[in-house]
Amino acid sequence: MSFRTTATSTDYVESVSPGTGALPPRAWYASSDAGSLSLNGSWSFRLSPTADGADDSFAAPGYDAGDWAEVTVPGHWVLQGDGAFGSPIYTNHLYPFPVDPPRVPTENPTGDHLHVFDLPSDWPDLSDGGAVLRFDGVESCARVWLNGTELGEFKGSRLPHEFAVGQLLKPSGNVLAVRVHQWSAGSYLEDQDQWWLPGIFRDVTLLHRPAGSAGDFFVHASYDHTAGTGTLRVESDVDGRVTVPELDIDVRTGEPVTVAVEPWTAETPRLYDGVLVTAGERVPLRIGFRTVELADGLIKVNGKAVLFKGVNRHEWHPEKGRALDLETMRADVLLMKRHNLNAVRTSHYPPHPAFLDLCDEYGLWVIDECDLETHGFTEQKWRDNPVDDDRWTPALLDRASRMVERDKNHPSVVIWSLGNEAGTGRGLTAMAEWIHGRDSSRLVHYEGDWDCRDTDMYSRMYADHAETERIGQGQDGGTHKRRQLPFILCEYGHAMGNGPGGIADYQRIFEAHERIQGGFIWEWIDHGIKDERFGYAYGGDFGEELHDGNFVCDGLIFPDRTPSPGLVEFAKVIEPVRIEGDGTDGTVRVTNAYDFADLSALTFTWSYDVDGTAVETGTLAVPALAPGESTDVKLPELPADARGGAESLWTVRALLADESTWGEQGHQVAWGQFPASARPLPTVTASAAPASADGVVTLGPGTFDARTGALKSIGGREVQALRLDVWRAPTDNDFGATWQPDIRYGVLWRKLGLHRMQHRLDSVELGADSLTVRTRVAPAAAEVGLDTVYRWTSDGDKLKLTVTVDPEGDWTLPLPRLGIRLGLSAADRVTWFGGGPGEGYPDTNAASLLARWESTVDDLQTPYVRPQENGARTDVRWAEIGGLRVDGDPEFWFTARRWTSEQLDAAEHLTDLAPGDTVWVNLDHGQQGIGSQSCGPGALPQYLLRVQPAEFSVVFSAIDD
Repeated sequence: MSFRTTATSTDYVESVSPGTGALPPRAWYASSDAGSLSLNGSWSFRLSPTADGADDSFAAPGYDAGDWAEVTVPGHWVLQGDGAFGSPIYTNHLYPFPVDPPRVPTENPTGDHLHVFDLPSDWPDLSDGGAVLRFDGVESCARVWLNGTELGEFKGSRLPHEFAVGQLLKPSGNVLAVRVHQWSAGSYLEDQDQWWLPGIFRDVTLLHRPAGSAGDFFVHASYDHTAGTGTLRVESDVDGRVTVPELDIDVRTGEPVTVAVEPWTAETPRLYDGVLVTAGERVPLRIGFRTVELADGLIKVNGKAVLFKGVNRHEWHPEKGRALDLETMRADVLLMKRHNLNAVRTSHYPPHPAFLDLCDEYGLWVIDECDLETHGFTEQKWRDNPVDDDRWTPALLDRASRMVERDKNHPSVVIWSLGNEAGTGRGLTAMAEWIHGRDSSRLVHYEGDWDCRDTDMYSRMYADHAETERIGQGQDGGTHKRRQLPFILCEYGHAMGNGPGGIADYQRIFEAHERIQGGFIWEWIDHGIKDERFGYAYGGDFGEELHDGNFVCDGLIFPDRTPSPGLVEFAKVIEPVRIEGDGTDGTVRVTNAYDFADLSALTFTWSYDVDGTAVETGTLAVPALAPGESTDVKLPELPADARGGAESLWTVRALLADESTWGEQGHQVAWGQFPASARPLPTVTASAAPASADGVVTLGPGTFDARTGALKSIGGREVQALRLDVWRAPTDNDFGATWQPDIRYGVLWRKLGLHRMQHRLDSVELGADSLTVRTRVAPAAAEVGLDTVYRWTSDGDKLKLTVTVDPEGDWTLPLPRLGIRLGLSAADRVTWFGGGPGEGYPDTNAASLLARWESTVDDLQTPYVRPQENGARTDVRWAEIGGLRVDGDPEFWFTARRWTSEQLDAAEHLTDLAPGDTVWVNLDHGQQGIGSQSCGPGALPQYLLRVQPAEFSVVFSAIDD
């Protein structure tokens, strides 16, 4: 016997329909003179394990929820309740449930939310107009009741939904009930490489709608760069007038008017305050005049091609998830502006609408991306992909329309994106056609459309440098349409852990080829969840059945919004002013790399630095160059004693001349540095002779073990275990991704055994003026090795070590590092002359400024969420630590930490690292580049640390602490 159950009240969960009962989408605006009531705050909450685990009686007036828990709205219930409401789940692209669209698991955590509210005393009479209940974001499916009446249900987690509720309101005791399901058919459209976090995570607002209030409206504000005029026309569902006092505009809705204006750009975000006035409402407008077009095969704004220096931005807060407040959003925008970014792609969904207001105000180009990704279907070769299934097309169009209608009045939005990693199909074509028909003033993007059938640009992610260059040269092939279109890298420079490397090399390619209009780093912020066990948790830390580890921590800023070295590097690479010179002809070349702004907002300063310290400073007269212009500016005369045996440098900086909306007066926008006189190399005349007694060899200030030749002390400062070191704790980019074609060196290094090198002592030789220790350094089970000779000499005061390395065998891999490691006790403060203030590696050192720097050992560390190699300072001439000074010949990388590389390698979280009593110092002759192979190309060939004969020297001397 078999039977079928009848339809239940939860059928909507697995329906491909976008929902029922919601009003048509419309333009969002932050405020008006109509009343509004925020319903954010503490809500009563009950969690059920399944979609039908509780009946609907909770929605009825009078229901007693006295024994329910409380959650904060906006918020995610799995980030509240100390684990009582379940846990977050992280997957990159795998669906955390069986793939059987549109079906979802029976085990479907469902949160019932109750909120009782009174209307404020100044709320208009209930007979005056109506009211709308607005949800700005709920994951993933919600069913809504007000005062016992069901309003409807909806899907589309990062999109707004409104319901008419005026007839249901009462002055007090209103009961709003919302049932939220973690999984729904909509989940198949929201597989966006982030934490799965159910809940009402954006604002809930009650809006009064007076009779004659504004409905939907569309602000068309174009700019004619040939005439310097802007044309304003505001379409409105409700007739009214539009006024812009500064421009003396007062016209009917629908009526165009053309006046002289200053255009809006990301560099010059000029906004005009206006008002849309209908019979029942006054809506403030912020109007930016600009024209976006595809012309001459390029993306142009106001007649000029733009170069995107952008980043992909997920919404994230380490404690609140995707529930961001205005100040957190503002912090993101200000950090972007202060680090020279000019664009953001809202990966992979429309952001909180207030974020776009900030982009309008401060100036950022925006690719606004639809709430769509079906990446998990790649596991079955895109079979049953919803975007190629007509049953799902209404849901796709609903998502596209809700994005476009909500955000269409933002001048910052210059491109609509259909979504991300959703394969190809008829549904995407339908979305593109609808968007093009609704808004011809913007372009359409979708990375998955390699033939550019539906899109206005050729977009790729993680194309390597060589392919990117071929595309710039027009040698990439493809369809005829594609070859006529501009190219952008919508994702590149995967910022996971230490890195990304090779960004400066990408930028040189971007700037060399007009067709390439820049790119967007992946991504903005590490999605670490604050956790007392680990500091920050990542995938797998909550016992997920499937997860992708720390792949969720791949941002330019750490979870607490501290800039990473990657952001500092990117800011230098994309700086909008180029300051170049070689220090030989007394001039510096200044180039304006802005697209629209001149240099009138900047002031230029110079400093003359000797041994890393500024000895003279002044201002430099630079004209207000127009975009693209360059000029040679004469530097001051060198001081009379400028070349007195010390290394000297010119440093020229471009600073904000006055306070701006996003930066303080004096904020550094760009800098350049070039030599004035060369560095004298350290010298030690080998005049002291080694002496051996009682098992100890003494050579100048150094003492050694007579049997092993091991250094024991320098000037009475104990030194431990000095020897050749080739291992570093592999970075995320060293390990690489399994799907990347480049060689994954981190995996091969460990397989070869570079983390467990054995040091064989061959001889200890006392010469007339030297101590020579011969060794062979090699991994077990392999025939390759490094013949390593340590030769010590002294002039009586200083101790010089020369290390000679000769490879043996057939080395097929580069090395992670090549240098010496030693241990010091009682070391804390560090002073060095070299690159700083932060870390730098061969392909991430553009931002390393040569100067004299100071730090504690602890502050030298970079706190990557998953511990890995970090903290190396590049181009170090000398360093002082633990009572010792070290001078390099040539310059070296300097690292100091309170744990070994092996301990760093073993750690999974920062809390796994326990400081020891010894500070381990690395003085490296070479480092392997970083690359971005965690989801991109590995280190370029020129940054590989190939195994070849090498010789380097360091000079030690004792100093007062």
